[in-house]
Amino acid sequence: NAAGQCTIPEVAQRGVTSVAGGAAHVLALQAGGVSAWGWNAYGQSTVPAAATSGVSAVACGFYHSLALKSGGVLGWGDNTFGQCSVPLAAQSGVTAITAGQAHSVALKNGLVVAWGYNTWFQCDTPVAAQSGVTAIAAGDAFTMALKDGGVLVWGNSGNGERNVPVAAGTGVSAIAS
Repeated sequence: NAAGQCTIPEVAQRGVTSVAGGAAHVLALQAGGVSAWGWNAYGQSTVPAAATSGVSAVACGFYHSLALKSGGVLGWGDNTFGQCSVPLAAQSGVTAITAGQAHSVALKNGLVVAWGYNTWFQCDTPVAAQSGVTAIAAGDAFTMALKDGGVLVWGNSGNGERNVPVAAGTGVSAIAS
């Protein structure tokens, strides 16, 4: 707890509707505004003015933060790999966000839009995830999508992340990573 990520500030002890955790920082959404605490070496816990109202979702990468506001993605913190440089495609019409270690992901009209660190091709959306996707999740260096009740995974598979079991090919209603 040297970075303070386990000490919940007074302002975040009530009215929180969702939380997201990064490597050593936390975001909380309450009444449409973002609260943050924990390690802040890259500015990931310094909430920009634009994220203090009208926000509907939050996500954390390792050292970067994301917020969904009025259908557009806001990013702040470590931008070494462009993970906070929101592309035009994710500036409107977005319905969900998630973040991996150093990549960011948005869901827009059933299409997965990803940007940032891409060594393992976790930002290269396969054809199957370019329409009909209903949910997204991101891991360290991989991206997941839910489509037609089945799980799609791309990016790093050093620990078998892309080895989707047959049972996850149909009938799945939610994903997380």
